[in-house]
Amino acid sequence: MNVDLLRLQNGIDKKVKINETYSFPKEMLEVAGVSKLDDAHIEGEITLDAIGEVYLSLEVSGVMIIPCAITLKPVSYPFDIVIEGPLSEFQDSDEENAKKFVNSLDILPIIWENILMEIPMRVVSDDADPSLMHGDGWRMITDEEEHPNPGLAGLEDLLQDSEVR
Repeated sequence: MNVDLLRLQNGIDKKVKINETYSFPKEMLEVAGVSKLDDAHIEGEITLDAIGEVYLSLEVSGVMIIPCAITLKPVSYPFDIVIEGPLSEFQDSDEENAKKFVNSLDILPIIWENILMEIPMRVVSDDADPSLMHGDGWRMITDEEEHPNPGLAGLEDLLQDSEVR
């Protein structure tokens, strides 16, 4: 998604408006563990700041489809990302693909990197069957449960004894 910056750099325009819808290719999504990400809406503007550096102000929103961690059924996960700051903040100087822009800027790698940071480690479908969460001699431990460390259980008795005194 190349953005022409020539008019901005020459002072003809004060900002470059962006209002696009983009569907990511399946190859990119498979690497990230996302089943589907169609119609990501990208809206915002690119300007020059006071020192003449390219400044991004973008909002990216959409719905990604991720497999459920228990059932592998597709789960919709909405996201809304704000990308704001100077271009130098988003470019990695060590990256092979980072290249100096002259008259255009490809903002897709910046958008994709921010979307990658929004992908949750795991999602669980609302209709996941609770019977799948335990079996013969095992059960799934959830984040809501408290798990005291058995090795430190004796310390609790010491703390209670010292509070009584």
